[in-house]
Amino acid sequence: MNNFGVRDVDVVVIGAGQAGLSGAYHLQRAGLLPDRDFVVLDHAPRAGGAWQFRWPSLTYGKVHGMHALPGMELTGADEGRPSSEVIGAYFTAYEKRFDLRVHRPVAVTAVRDGGGEGGRLLVETSEGTWAARALINATGTWDRPFWPRYPGQETFRGRQLHTVDYPGPEEFAGKRVIVVGGGASGTQHLMEIAEFAADTTWVTRRQPVFREGPFDEDAGRAAVAMVEQRVRRGLPPQSAVSVTGLPLNDSVHRARESGVLDRLPMFDRITPTGAPWRRT
Repeated sequence: MNNFGVRDVDVVVIGAGQAGLSGAYHLQRAGLLPDRDFVVLDHAPRAGGAWQFRWPSLTYGKVHGMHALPGMELTGADEGRPSSEVIGAYFTAYEKRFDLRVHRPVAVTAVRDGGGEGGRLLVETSEGTWAARALINATGTWDRPFWPRYPGQETFRGRQLHTVDYPGPEEFAGKRVIVVGGGASGTQHLMEIAEFAADTTWVTRRQPVFREGPFDEDAGRAAVAMVEQRVRRGLPPQSAVSVTGLPLNDSVHRARESGVLDRLPMFDRITPTGAPWRRT
């Protein structure tokens, strides 16, 4: 930890992705000033949130919707350009336009009760300690992905990887590949890999739901309302695709017609050489 001492602000925002930048924007609209009344801390090396780490083959035209940040639309984006570059540039321009003064790279190591009458929180970081009346946790999940657990997983002699480590489809040339998951990332990976792999299999826990028509503002509001209703009942939010559905674009139509998107239920276990299904 550096020797900056304890610095006082009203609010610490941890994370500079969509949620963190949106929070910082509204703090500023409420009259708070960056680096005086609030501070934004981001561990990433540059602007872009988790988008900067997306795989190169995920072009902006393949993105399953990206809600604009408040106060500044994303316009004129090249759909053939990697989304990591498009959205990274957009976030960079946004930070500059609103002078949000994001501190990076800064690692937050602990948040503690500061004690005393002020009821402040102590936010310990690689840049020193901040004392704040409030904290916005906008860290996201990219750095701590969820790996589902299946019997025999540790015995598999092949390669297992999560979306966060996906390098692109070329590395799967000539291999037999199982893609697990019914979200947008899973289907995008599957359709790409199928062009290179010897064979692909798609498995999901639930039957995928495909959606016809554009995902417009009304559909977006309806999806947000569904999430809000669930959270207000004290339930954790479900996956994004559970409220948005999978878009039926031309590439998805072709993949369904060719059998690439023929789905199987989850396998029973993992063995050293594959994944068998229970016989019924």
